[in-house]
Amino acid sequence: MKNADLIFVGIDVSKAKLDVCVGLDGKPGEFSNDGPGHDALWQVLRQLRIGLVVLEATGGYEFACAAALQAQGLPVTIINPRQARDFAKAMGRLAKTDRIDAAGLAHLAQVLAARPDAARFVKPLADAQQQKLAALVGRRRQLVQMRVMEIHHLSVAHCSTHKSIKAVIQSLGTQLRHVEADLARHLAHHHADLNTLLGEVKGLGPATVATLIGELPELGKLNRREIGALVGVAPYNHDSGRLKGKRCISGGRAALRTALYMATLVATRYNPVVRVFYQRLLAAGKPKKVALVACMRKLLGILNAMVKNNSSWDDSIHLKTKIA
Repeated sequence: MKNADLIFVGIDVSKAKLDVCVGLDGKPGEFSNDGPGHDALWQVLRQLRIGLVVLEATGGYEFACAAALQAQGLPVTIINPRQARDFAKAMGRLAKTDRIDAAGLAHLAQVLAARPDAARFVKPLADAQQQKLAALVGRRRQLVQMRVMEIHHLSVAHCSTHKSIKAVIQSLGTQLRHVEADLARHLAHHHADLNTLLGEVKGLGPATVATLIGELPELGKLNRREIGALVGVAPYNHDSGRLKGKRCISGGRAALRTALYMATLVATRYNPVVRVFYQRLLAAGKPKKVALVACMRKLLGILNAMVKNNSSWDDSIHLKTKIA
């Protein structure tokens, strides 16, 4: 079916409502962002030949709607807000309202659907177990951050507040242990093989393994360049004319990249493959940060190959493999 025969839908999402543009010249409509609203939207869309539905990521408020439409068989993709805004600016849409954004997303849907690789934008959303794991990983991160903040407060707070701060630190520590126990049980029950496979890699602790499984379900399903770009450790050129700029990483999943960075720091000391690679880069004159990012990319590439091939870590193989 040609794109001209299809209808493209853009949905701007907020906590309470959905602003929906059906078709490039369609009149924006409004639906509540809840079960009844999603059902009402489906009743409108089911009568049309939908080419692609594009939603903008909005802190998780978009997920229920996307899942509901995808469950009905519609092609759905969730777009990074920065990408959506850059596209709108490129199309000359400088004003910003929910309705204008919805119209811009509908136009973006048409452009994405016309690409030869359009299928890569439409991916199945995480199932219930993957959602639970990602939620536990996210909650653990929140608790760690809050606990660190309270510890910092304790060091500078007046003595009259120490009792309160210590109580909060203790409470957060208890909650952290509960969440980590839930994480361990969930991984053992639903991701035992993958948890064991990744857990054998020197440098990866239980928290990093849980983060990789929970927030990178694409691991093992993409090639090394794609997985590097997804995490945000792939270098991009900055050249123009005769100017050859420095390559640098950009975008990706920040929380996941942070976890991988910390794991790589450990791996440069205790993982023979990463340690040798890191020392070779330093000996070649690479700055430490550049060398660390290259090690992150190498480690991620090896992990991706391990999951794809269901093969265990082997120092003798990876020491000979050039993955940078």
